[in-house]
Amino acid sequence: MSAQPIQPEPADRPAILPMDAPAPAPKPVVPIVAPIGEVVLQVTDLAVRFPSDEGPVNAVQDLSYEARLGRTLAIVGESGSGKSVSSMAVLGLHNAKRSTITGSILLDGHEIVGAEESLLRKLRSNTAAMIFQDPLSALHPFYKVGSQIAEAYLAHNSVSKQVARKRAVEMLDLVGIPTPERRARQFPHEFSGGMRQRAMIALGLVNNPKLLIADEPTTALDVTVQAQILDLVKNLQQEFGSAVILITHDLGVVAEVADDILVMYAGRAVEKGLAKDVLARPQHPYTYALLQSLPSASEDSDRLLTIKGSPPSLVNLPSGCSFHPRCAVRDRVPGDACARTLPELRTSAPGRQIRCHLANPEQVLTEEHFA
Repeated sequence: MSAQPIQPEPADRPAILPMDAPAPAPKPVVPIVAPIGEVVLQVTDLAVRFPSDEGPVNAVQDLSYEARLGRTLAIVGESGSGKSVSSMAVLGLHNAKRSTITGSILLDGHEIVGAEESLLRKLRSNTAAMIFQDPLSALHPFYKVGSQIAEAYLAHNSVSKQVARKRAVEMLDLVGIPTPERRARQFPHEFSGGMRQRAMIALGLVNNPKLLIADEPTTALDVTVQAQILDLVKNLQQEFGSAVILITHDLGVVAEVADDILVMYAGRAVEKGLAKDVLARPQHPYTYALLQSLPSASEDSDRLLTIKGSPPSLVNLPSGCSFHPRCAVRDRVPGDACARTLPELRTSAPGRQIRCHLANPEQVLTEEHFA
């Protein structure tokens, strides 16, 4: 079968640039001028619902968290726990006609819930950007990689196309892509998986946003490339001073790069705290079970521990605690509170919050209950 020719770039896209014309240098990439630790994102009582033939899908409920400059927040949970849905709401990416969003999302002082599309366009890429899970789908297949990065820069800066082209090459070089001038003239399918992810990071950081959301950035990459991408994100965060939200189900990734952890289950936060504390001493049965299901290099085991059952339907959530049908220690709570009453997200220790009826979780959570 003969190869199909690549279609030429349409002439009616003014932001798509020739990549061979000389140009003056763009403004240098400079760190964010703001104190490290300043809150750039404040999410309060967020709820996201979608209509369906079976009833409303409660994808996110009663979710509150914050992201701070210079820190990485990892949002962890199984597929369907609401991680990506909540983060897409931060950028206003849900169709207002097909979703109901309540609560508050303050992004750099701007309210996102109910905001006009004109404001959202100004904030996307400029104040907050997202690295999507599949860069091959996120990048347009008909346009060169450098042109797509330059287009994002032109959208928020009053510069010439030549300056934007220079910035695109500069960003590709910054994320470690060799021969960036040549690579900028190539199409996404000509890049390897790891290089496409690096290009997505360059696209996300081209306008020096205060918040970078990375949605499963290492999915489908081999272990060596995963480590390189994680190191790149960590190093760029230190250089730019931005806040990073890392969406993942891989607790190994969390241990490597996260400062804070938010564990989600069935659309709700079930545990929050510093990464080192949560990983060392989990206080929610779900978090504990996730950690116990990881393979250990230091212990001999015939099989991995598993969490019994499956995540619940978001259309018909269980009564009480959503995790109680799968919880191995629900019998340690007196009466039937787990099945009847939804626990509040309460402070269990300084800087720690859990959504659980257990009065002394660290004493109850032991490996024998999950064997």
